[in-house]
Amino acid sequence: MSILVTGAAGFIGSNLTETLLNRGETVVGIDNFNDYYDPARKRANVESFRRHPNLSLYEMDFCDAEAVLNIFAEHKPRAVAHLGAYGGVRYSIGRAQLYTRVNFVGSVNLLEAARLHNTQNFVFASTSSVYGHTDQIPFIETDPCNRPLAPYPASKKAVEAMGHTYVNLHQMNFTALRFFSVYGPKGRPDMMPFMVTDRIVNGETIKLFDAGQMYRDWTYVDDIVNGIIAALERPLGYEIINLGRGEPVLMADFVNILEELIGKNAILDTPPAPASEPKITNANIDKARRLLDYNPQTPVREGLEKLWAWYKNEFASE
Repeated sequence: MSILVTGAAGFIGSNLTETLLNRGETVVGIDNFNDYYDPARKRANVESFRRHPNLSLYEMDFCDAEAVLNIFAEHKPRAVAHLGAYGGVRYSIGRAQLYTRVNFVGSVNLLEAARLHNTQNFVFASTSSVYGHTDQIPFIETDPCNRPLAPYPASKKAVEAMGHTYVNLHQMNFTALRFFSVYGPKGRPDMMPFMVTDRIVNGETIKLFDAGQMYRDWTYVDDIVNGIIAALERPLGYEIINLGRGEPVLMADFVNILEELIGKNAILDTPPAPASEPKITNANIDKARRLLDYNPQTPVREGLEKLWAWYKNEFASE
């Protein structure tokens, strides 16, 4: 039986799909290759494995409920890794309808198809952004998270709640994984690690809120992928689990490491942080260690070395 991955051509989705295929799994991938960022980057993400004999890759939109039902009817996946979504806290501001339609209604389409076709396990990519301006540091899953700061985290929190409904009424297994500041090869061009790298290389100005005096719990993509696979293999009823590293890094230090690796200084603009940005993200990962045997392996400097090596290989000749 197969595993269905939504957002299979995206940053985390393509890394997950490739890892699953390398493990001998049969994967059904869904991605609509939209223009939130350059679709050519997404096609490059899947190029190394798109002809794999154990992969069925569909260019489709999971907001199309009938198309989703057809995929489930044909493949009857035993598990779902639902990573597809509109991302970005700041981009979501003023786009609440778009984020509601794609991130919430699209997720309900997948949940309903999973219910109708007896899919054993539904793993959902949530976000550390749901914690907002919490006073509980490090962030822990028992925090009610009832005050999201933008439509993006609000849409993710809504799916977490709907997941509980499906577990309660239909005896499904639903695990929401709250990702913390994921970075690494194939990173999205709108995310800070790629943007900082690219702009240092090209001598362009980087907007660094509060002069980099903010902390983020940077988590390397391979560690996140390992956590997702562990969740796919463990039906847990209903659970919400943080996936981070648990070691917040000052943003100024993060930029400094990239400056050292690239061998150029960043050009910085340092405005105050907007209301959508918390001062710190910091994951308590005790629950992930206990339930998923999750053990992140990649310190930030090593992860940034891998990001830089990938960037040079992909973009040096452009």
